[in-house]
Amino acid sequence: MNRKDFLRNGVVATGALVAGQSLSAGASVTGNGAAALAGKTFNLDYAPHQGMFQNSAGKSFLDQIQFMYDQGFRSIEDNGFLGRSVEEQDKIGNLLSKLGMRMGVFVVDGGDNWKVSLTTGKKEFKDKFVETCKRSVEAAKRCNAKWLTVVPGFYERHLPYGIQFANVVDAMRAGAEIFEPHGLVMVLETLSDTPELFLQQTHETYAVCKAVKSPSCKILYDIYHMQKTEGQLMVNIDRCWDEIAYIQIGDNPGRNEPTTGEINYKNLFKHIYDKGYKGVMGMEHGNSKGGKEGEMRVIQAYREVDNFLG
Repeated sequence: MNRKDFLRNGVVATGALVAGQSLSAGASVTGNGAAALAGKTFNLDYAPHQGMFQNSAGKSFLDQIQFMYDQGFRSIEDNGFLGRSVEEQDKIGNLLSKLGMRMGVFVVDGGDNWKVSLTTGKKEFKDKFVETCKRSVEAAKRCNAKWLTVVPGFYERHLPYGIQFANVVDAMRAGAEIFEPHGLVMVLETLSDTPELFLQQTHETYAVCKAVKSPSCKILYDIYHMQKTEGQLMVNIDRCWDEIAYIQIGDNPGRNEPTTGEINYKNLFKHIYDKGYKGVMGMEHGNSKGGKEGEMRVIQAYREVDNFLG
């Protein structure tokens, strides 16, 4: 399950910060204990996406958002928000405002994210990127979004790396100029889907952000992808912390909810919490089990790994 499939199939859908609800030492987060916590907020601000709870809440995304709120979540993600109609964007934005929820990332997708584009330095790609950034500003206003995902695309194998790096920095500066006056932040995502992607490790994205030198160009740190490509999650988070503005979640292998793979999410979440992170934690993963049972397991898993303050 790669990022491109998420976007194509619409599985991943992309307010005030609510104070965390900690659990007392030894509190149960399984079975009846998990049910008793329904509706209480979490220590960190986890954000589900469209389809994650459709068996429990129904097909309507608005009903799913209400269900998420009722379960204690206070943010959502909607990667494909930019492609929705204005009417649908307004409805989502209005409901989030009513519930006091935050919008996490949506993707600045001009169609060039998954091919050789911005690394080439060609005017046609940069112009299209700039145009998509401008459209994204208007969409962000409808849902009070702050963070926007950007993927610079694939390597241009016919150009030296340094030239490609300079081309990407030039394009990111153009995007930052559009977003900065509106207080928006494009977060560059480092991915593991294919070795053709220009940004694959955190230090590479860190270097781009340092070169752009804008508060509107930061890192989206996706834990699932970075476990696959570089490991040492806490070490690399600490190294690049001053440029990380957004975090996404997924266990490895499988890209499903925490507790299903090899990552010690309880320790990792405590580390992030102790660093003072107040942003959104995007749940960009699938459910390990189907139906309502699988959806309840996702919620239970988050209650378990969020119980790090006891």
